[in-house]
Amino acid sequence: MNTMRYLLVKEFKQILRNKALLPLLFVAPIVQLLVMPLAADYEVKNIKVGVVDLDRSDYSKKLVTKIEFSNYFKLVDYSNSFDASFRYLEKDAADLVLEIPKNFERNLVREKIEKVFIAVNAINGTKAIMGSNYLSLLLADFNKEISTKWKAYEMAEKSPVIEVASLNWFNTWLDYSFYMVPGILVTLVTMVGVYMCSLNIVKEKEIGTIEQINVTPIKKHHFILAKLLPFAVIGLVIFSVGLFGVAGLVYGIYSIGSLWLVYGFLLLFLAAILGIGLLISTYSQTQQQAMSVAFFFMMIFMLMSGLFTSVDSMPAWARFIANCNPVTHFIEVMRMVVLKGSGFSQIKYHFLIMLGFGLLFNGWAIANYKKTS
Repeated sequence: MNTMRYLLVKEFKQILRNKALLPLLFVAPIVQLLVMPLAADYEVKNIKVGVVDLDRSDYSKKLVTKIEFSNYFKLVDYSNSFDASFRYLEKDAADLVLEIPKNFERNLVREKIEKVFIAVNAINGTKAIMGSNYLSLLLADFNKEISTKWKAYEMAEKSPVIEVASLNWFNTWLDYSFYMVPGILVTLVTMVGVYMCSLNIVKEKEIGTIEQINVTPIKKHHFILAKLLPFAVIGLVIFSVGLFGVAGLVYGIYSIGSLWLVYGFLLLFLAAILGIGLLISTYSQTQQQAMSVAFFFMMIFMLMSGLFTSVDSMPAWARFIANCNPVTHFIEVMRMVVLKGSGFSQIKYHFLIMLGFGLLFNGWAIANYKKTS
């Protein structure tokens, strides 16, 4: 125990002595957690739309007004020439162009049917799909309004009506930050664990102190634990500040489920990612090598974790890689426990997988680390 105590004191002093490392460990993750959820928002707003109104009737003007005062659209052009509005698409000044045909109101009243044309700037595929869907829903809502106005009161009484009531669970106001903040918090803890753990050990190699440690009677498992535990403590502190300070006070996100369950899984997760950092350090000889390898894995962890895109929408080979990613499972657990209040029975599968990751990576790193005497 004395050996471990002395080694831990040495590691904490070494970390706290580095004045450039402390802001990187504590300040940067908090700032990132404050800023990233605001930028990583897939809710598309301020869609620029141009309207070609060839009818200029009361109905067409009501439709244009409905679009203009929508929360999702911004009217950038209102003309009677499609070519003029199409130039806005070519200059990327518009995302959609809606053409209302001539005799729009007359055909609606007489024939009870009319078609409109939508041209979409599809360079940004996500914005194009969402924008056209939003506009289609708005047109459907306008169609419902005028149909209700036409329908006679007595006919409405005789006609069967199905009313749909929607209830949003777990995120009542559909706030996108509720979905993103838990996932971003996981990636920040991952970055600290993987980068800092791998660089710390490789730094010992670069300055030559690793050779001095190798010739001491210190056991290999003592040395490795002393390297892992300080960053596990730092990871716990950063996670706690992010969960209670930023997520709770800034975004109003409080865990519905058990915090004991969240922290229990966090400990397993830290064991797994610190094992990855330790494994990288055993194969790297310089800090530059360690940073390059860690950056490679961090890109995979972030892009293949379900943070930005759903794992279910990926092809089969990508889903397999995502399921081999520890970050994927912790993001899923965070969203299940914090937002839905899931219990252990719902996440025990993720617990077993994370336990396997921890044993695999740490066992591999320990076996690969050779201590000579």
